[in-house]
Amino acid sequence: MSEEQKRDDEAVKTTKAWNLTVIEEFRAHQGKVGGNFEGAPVLLLHTTGAKSGKERVNPMMYLNQGERLYVFASKAGADTNPDWYLNLVSNPEVTVELGVETFAATANALTGEEREHIYDAQAKLFPGFAEYQEKTTRLIPVVELVRA
Repeated sequence: MSEEQKRDDEAVKTTKAWNLTVIEEFRAHQGKVGGNFEGAPVLLLHTTGAKSGKERVNPMMYLNQGERLYVFASKAGADTNPDWYLNLVSNPEVTVELGVETFAATANALTGEEREHIYDAQAKLFPGFAEYQEKTTRLIPVVELVRA
């Protein structure tokens, strides 16, 4: 195994462990978490693995605009989309945990002006999102979670 592959494997293990900690805290405190997410709106997104078919759960920040919920495939400005995004492209039927509520939803990636408007709104509330977009050449996907 190459050194690069070893680093990638370790990064995946570290991310999974961190996600599990956030998920446990989210569920123990009715959707509230501390650490890097302190005071931020966080939900848990359940997707189906594109290759494995297994359920995957990822904590992430969201934007709530009235009855509309949006998540952002930022991956902290990495040059590739996060795995959860690839999963929902393959299977847009997802489950969302929001506070103490759990519901089915359909994931719908936004494009054009609507995508720009929503991403800009998130970046104004949380400037890190503007930094993420500056760090990468890819257009960070914005996904609306439409309640089923």
